[in-house]
Parts: sequence; structure tokens; C-alpha cells
Amino acid sequence: MNRQTPLKVLIAKPGLDGHDQGAKVIVRALADAGFEVIYTGLRQTPEAVANIALEEGVDVIGLSSMAGSHLLFCTRLAALIKARGLEQKLWLIGGNIPVQDHQALREIGLDGIFPTGTHFEEIISFIRENAS
Repeated sequence: MNRQTPLKVLIAKPGLDGHDQGAKVIVRALADAGFEVIYTGLRQTPEAVANIALEEGVDVIGLSSMAGSHLLFCTRLAALIKARGLEQKLWLIGGNIPVQDHQALREIGLDGIFPTGTHFEEIISFIRENAS
């Protein structure tokens, strides 16, 4: 990659999910890997995530989900991503994501799914190889 500036990654906590330890750990790992990271904090709406992604000009939209509302949240966010012209951004989700939901998430438009226990290097490599 021949970028002059680091990739900018947004990490958001969707909905009523109050478990943010994993999000904070991935934020630190991404920052340590040289990415510019914006962390939204807890309880974000799809509208807030889409607005922050647009305003900050991020390369990657990442969600950290532990509460089980990921399908509904991502469905709502997908429409907002399209409406705001963010379809070319790399879109990821990590956390408590059951394998039976992976195909539905791909159909919604997510590019990467990283269940709990995924090694940081796998996520970092995926972002480096797929974000532009």
C-alpha cells in the first residue's frame, strides 16, 4: 500500500450493547498497528455511526457487537451507508457473532466478520489488504 496517511478506522458500539472491553482492546491493537482510530463509545445509533463515518472520512467502518442485535442494526446501517455514499468503505463486525448469522451479514453488505477470539493480526491484515 502506497498511502501517505494511515488508514482511518471507525470502531462503534451499536445499540444498547454496554460491553465495550473488546472494542477498547481492538482500538488499541489497531492504533498500535499504525491505523488512525476513532472510537465512538457506547450505545450508538445507526444514524450516528453513518454520520461519524461520513464526517470523519473513514476508510473502515467497524462494529463491535456483543448484545445480539447485529442483524437489525446492520440492516438499518446498510441503508444509511448507501444513502450517504459510503458503499466503498470497508465494513467489518466483530464480537459475539454466531456462525449462523455470517451469511446474512454478508448479504447485508459486510466485508469482514470476526467472531470473538479472532487474532488481532488477522483483523489487521484483512484491513491492510482490503481497505483503500
